[in-house]
Amino acid sequence: MLRPSPCLPVPVPPVPVPLRRNRVSRELTRNGRALRAGDFNPNTTMMPLASHLKMRVLRRVISGALCSGAFVLSACVMTPHTNADLASAATRAIDWPSYGFDPAGTRFSPAAQITPANAHSLALAWTYRTGETRPELAAKNRAEFETTPIVIDGVMYLNTPLGRVIALDPTSGSELWVFDAHVDRAVDPGDFASRGVTAWIDAAANRDAPCAMRIFLATVDARLIAIDAHTGKVCDDFGDHGTVDLRKGLRNPPSRDWGEYVETSPPVIIDGLVVVGSSIGDNGRTDKPSGEVRAYDARSGERRWAFDPVPQDPSDPHYNSWGGPNGHNTGAANVWSVMAVDSARDLVFLPTTSPSPDYYGGERLGDNRYANSIVALRGSTGKVVWEFQTVHHDLWDYDNASPPALITITKDGRRHDVVVEATKTGQLFVLDRATGKPVFPVEERPVPRSDVPGEQSWPTQPFNTVIAPLTPQGIDSTEIWGDTPETLAACRAMTRSLRNDGMYTPPSLRGTIQRPSNVGGAAWGGVAFDARTNTVIVPANRIPAMVQLIDSAEYMRDGVSKSDSRLGYEYTHMHGTPYVMRRRSLLVGPDSVPCVKPPFGTLIALDMSTGARRWEVPLGGWPTGGAGREKWGGLALGGPIVTAGGVIFQAGTLDRMVRAYDAANGNELWRTRLPAGARMTPMTYVSGRDGRQYVVVTAGGGKEFGTGDYVMAFALPPER
Repeated sequence: MLRPSPCLPVPVPPVPVPLRRNRVSRELTRNGRALRAGDFNPNTTMMPLASHLKMRVLRRVISGALCSGAFVLSACVMTPHTNADLASAATRAIDWPSYGFDPAGTRFSPAAQITPANAHSLALAWTYRTGETRPELAAKNRAEFETTPIVIDGVMYLNTPLGRVIALDPTSGSELWVFDAHVDRAVDPGDFASRGVTAWIDAAANRDAPCAMRIFLATVDARLIAIDAHTGKVCDDFGDHGTVDLRKGLRNPPSRDWGEYVETSPPVIIDGLVVVGSSIGDNGRTDKPSGEVRAYDARSGERRWAFDPVPQDPSDPHYNSWGGPNGHNTGAANVWSVMAVDSARDLVFLPTTSPSPDYYGGERLGDNRYANSIVALRGSTGKVVWEFQTVHHDLWDYDNASPPALITITKDGRRHDVVVEATKTGQLFVLDRATGKPVFPVEERPVPRSDVPGEQSWPTQPFNTVIAPLTPQGIDSTEIWGDTPETLAACRAMTRSLRNDGMYTPPSLRGTIQRPSNVGGAAWGGVAFDARTNTVIVPANRIPAMVQLIDSAEYMRDGVSKSDSRLGYEYTHMHGTPYVMRRRSLLVGPDSVPCVKPPFGTLIALDMSTGARRWEVPLGGWPTGGAGREKWGGLALGGPIVTAGGVIFQAGTLDRMVRAYDAANGNELWRTRLPAGARMTPMTYVSGRDGRQYVVVTAGGGKEFGTGDYVMAFALPPER
């Protein structure tokens, strides 16, 4: 439970915040040109960016230790800290150089200035507006501002869903330059989001040379672009004048509009190769675009290798796991989340997704490996080193949405290098990083079988035998709930009408309760790891869903009822199959409150020596309903970070808050309401200019989170 605290600020409504832009910045926003060194406001204390980088790039400190050898930022892995390291962390610059802090995706920062004792004093330090809510820049369809910025050598880099990359002064929020990829604002790419950029420093280049440091952007219209970090101009020597077209060279290319094949996550870099996945609207037909993961030379843009999660080579050990009429022509099984990198082992870790379509597998019989798997590839060649499948023959849209985390845990008195994957099923898999073998035991258990004609569901699924599921596995009658008698009666009637045989009940013609839902369990927020206490922190969603298969001929005859559209059902015609999918991703009553007892979402801390829970607290509040809804928890679509100061930061909730928690016990320390929901993972850094630790969120997650274009930095008041 949340601890009442007199220090907890009362939530306040959003207030307009002035834009921190000078005249040059305003001009940049209009025309999107790159900032020149002479464009800086002479009244500011900031030196031109090019000079700033030249002075600092070679003495860049990451996590208390210099990156040994080369200047490839993504090869730098956090090292253990001594007490002295932590004590001095607040006096020096600490960056956030990768999406998950480091290429391993630990989401731990050595910043220690903000602590449980002072977190209640956090206040807004600066706000920047991207401008993409203005009519002249706004997308025709609602875009989702979900980026997690990075900070390298005193410069913040972030991107927008419309393909604009922006460099900011992280101390003031002042704009340095803007690059515009000119994404078509009139089209609908489905998932209109882009969650970050990736930086790389060319060790072979003169540090003064153009593009010696590059920012890589994967756009929503499937382009990979290299940008000079100093100037914001494209690196003309990369690909075709700075760009690689990622729609080319696919086994199943997009055959309709480009919106079914997009890029939403930042690429990763290993040994001078840029590795990129894709986001695919995977439920519309059997032969959706294919989900190859590809690696490109970071200097030239030349493709070095490609990996297809649907094996095409008969010699592949999993070739025969794809049967049925169209097994090897199946689409998707892509990687839309963020990958992780272990440079020392030359490994890239892929969280693969479900094959197409999501809810019927009669055209792709078998367990369908390498879909729904953690796949370790040799970074230099793209060859499979090992794979572990988290769901066999997926019929529930249980794709691996979370970024894998490469961490070192202590268990049974020994240190283990592992990869951790928190799944939509609520299972947490902890695998040996070198072999893929479970460090916490996993067993195959029988699960309910499909009764849909043409379907052959897999008879077993993997379950962790030690770490309890993050969320309830299915629903029993005692859990049906409503906050009014009318809501309770409606929820009981709805659930009685559906097939409900527990975890992994397959989609049915009757309609099936699915819990966890297709949005988790653990969603795409992933985990954070506190090495000081051997603790994994993970948000978990507890809300069920409903899914039903409808005969295509019946659907074409009857169409969609008015009540269905009012209650938020969605329909997808799964072309190439006999069925149409009908779904409610959140099974809620007539008052839009979930039909199960709260909490509807929690934040969990797990002791990685035993797998036991250290603590679990409700995460967020539910935006509708009656008394007490602020403590009901809710849907979380964003991940946590944890700091050496002992504070967890979490956003991504429907109540449009960002919160700080005590890492020791889960007590809420601070929260503030945002002008729109921050459907992202926060980041933090210590400025080398003023020595303050900042926590940054981007607010404007779109859809139910609200539209916005805010970059908001919070910090403790300056010392007087």
